[in-house]
Amino acid sequence: MSDGLLVVFDVDGTLVDSQAHILAAIAAAFAAVGRVVPPRAEALHVVGLSLPVALARLAPDLGAEGLDAMLSAYKEAFAAERGRQASPLYPGAREALDALAARPALQLGLATGKSRRGLDHLLDLHGLRDRFATLQCADDHPSKPHPAMVLAALAATGASPGRAVMVGDTVFDIAMGRAAGMHTLGVTWGYHPAAELAAAGAGALVDGFGALLPALDRLVGGQ
Repeated sequence: MSDGLLVVFDVDGTLVDSQAHILAAIAAAFAAVGRVVPPRAEALHVVGLSLPVALARLAPDLGAEGLDAMLSAYKEAFAAERGRQASPLYPGAREALDALAARPALQLGLATGKSRRGLDHLLDLHGLRDRFATLQCADDHPSKPHPAMVLAALAATGASPGRAVMVGDTVFDIAMGRAAGMHTLGVTWGYHPAAELAAAGAGALVDGFGALLPALDRLVGGQ
């Protein structure tokens, strides 16, 4: 891989296996308003969107007061179960980040639907804060797939879109990266199936972290 690159990662479903944590919080949110919890696949399909947008998509007929109650219950449940067991790194994630961080002139970033508080907690929990040159989260930007997060990451690092890659597990990540003119790489172990990532226009798909670095090389090497 050539120098002068920016690789931006999504968090939930890409670096961190947070599905049990998220599903428990969604269950608490729906219980708070007396609603039946949506099926697992439907609930996980909104992961990656900013939380208010995700909950509104799961309960589109609920008014503002009900959505506020869901939001509060979700945050309370999520905070109550924070810990390494609740949101472990996927196998190979740390090693891949270490290998990328060791490459000269390559910068790493994050673009996540998490809040700043949630992202800070996760980075400190796993000791990953020093790996990233730019951290973009839901507190500061419109929800994915709006490209504001990755445009800010490009501006913060001085990278050009043609020398940057968005890595994520959802069509929201792929659409966001493409909207900013970046390369995109979909990971198939997260919350959207490979067929959806391909249909969204992902430049490459990988089935494990062992294939990530070679795929990045193929996407942007030699440019």
